[in-house]
Amino acid sequence: MTSTTIRVGAEIHEALSRLAAKEKVTIQNVVERAVELYQRRKFWEEANAAFARLRQDKKAWKEEREEREAWDVSLKDGLDSGN
Repeated sequence: MTSTTIRVGAEIHEALSRLAAKEKVTIQNVVERAVELYQRRKFWEEANAAFARLRQDKKAWKEEREEREAWDVSLKDGLDSGN
């Protein structure tokens, strides 16, 4: 894996050092985990915003609900009723 250097302020570096020591990992590992978590958070924020916009469009929301209902009937395809 290739790496590069990034510049951070002294306070951030100290925080990264404390976290790395506490977790017994490298600073690089702390940064990688932080970026991954940040990306996930941004993904879900954007997904939630898009969903909220969809719900504001009454026609599109109705179509979404109808499509879900159409797919819902397929959830138990091929399964016994006892499952």
